[in-house]
Amino acid sequence: MIPVNEPFLGDKERVNLLKCIEDRWISAGGPFVEELEEKFSAYIGAGRGIAVCNGTAAIETALYAAGISKGDRVILPSFTIISCAIAVLRRGAVPVLVDSHPDTWNMNVSRIESRITSRSKAIMPVHIYGGCVDMDPLLELACKYDLRVIEDAAEAHGVEYRGKKCGSMGDISAFSFYANKIISTGEGGMVLTSSEKMAKLAQSYRNLCFLPEQRFLHRDIGYNFRMTNLQAAVGVAQLEQIETFLEIKRRNGQLYDSLLGSVDGLAIQHHPDYCRSNYWMYGILLDDALGIDALAFGRRLRERGVDSRPFFLGMHQQPCFQKLGLFRGESYPVTEKLSRLGLYLPSGLTLTENQIHIVCEAVKDALVRL
Repeated sequence: MIPVNEPFLGDKERVNLLKCIEDRWISAGGPFVEELEEKFSAYIGAGRGIAVCNGTAAIETALYAAGISKGDRVILPSFTIISCAIAVLRRGAVPVLVDSHPDTWNMNVSRIESRITSRSKAIMPVHIYGGCVDMDPLLELACKYDLRVIEDAAEAHGVEYRGKKCGSMGDISAFSFYANKIISTGEGGMVLTSSEKMAKLAQSYRNLCFLPEQRFLHRDIGYNFRMTNLQAAVGVAQLEQIETFLEIKRRNGQLYDSLLGSVDGLAIQHHPDYCRSNYWMYGILLDDALGIDALAFGRRLRERGVDSRPFFLGMHQQPCFQKLGLFRGESYPVTEKLSRLGLYLPSGLTLTENQIHIVCEAVKDALVRL
């Protein structure tokens, strides 16, 4: 079975982990945490980095630092992972949804302005599957209506928008270092901001909102979202290799493009000129006329030795949110099509060129036999 993802781990990671064990510094606040914060923020081009335990925690911490609180409206795409909406709700705020662009699969920026009200406080662009949101018009809207921009760049390590790295353009951003990300710490995440005020708030929130002058006195409620020195040790080693990792991802993505880009019955993610993708996950979108959905097609691929994953289910379609009375009567046609007909193929850093050819032959064979 060719897996969807396997992380690349080597000698650099092993050496750093052994150092943590030898130094007896395996919990939070260690030297590798500080090194990862400094080097990752410098790589992205943001002022400060605040390491946290996972990507979901990074989003919530960013929302807190950006001043999002009870009753605020945060505009985000329906087509995203549930972490984004959960983090908004945990801050007592209200997620407000927009549909995606049918070609890029990213947030359709032209739909944002109609969703802005007097209660709106922020826009959360989510860079999807290695592509990126069209940021210039989004930033113009944020400026026009005095809204915060909270970038979810969990899947966008090294992605560039008009020469700027994703995660460097908003007021604050959130990254994930989960095992399937280009830079991994197993679990882990990072908040980036050029605002000293927001950086201090993020540092406080991830550490139970301890007061610097009196440790066990708390004027606000925070959480233990700290990253361990062990996690950061892996991340530092991974970051040293990021350009090599990006080269592998882009080479593999372009090979997939050449093999599947003109196959009847499939569409692939479009990356406009403004976006330099990292090809984090290689997705395909089935044609409605094929008469098969992504889940059934994924089973056909699995029979041929190829693993896959279906796309995100839209936030407005999630039963847990429907129980809360959210998004009643709302419909987002592009999101619904992506959720029903989209799946991504093996895309990990250990994937070989020969395996990509095998995957593409399996896709074509599964299409022929419909």
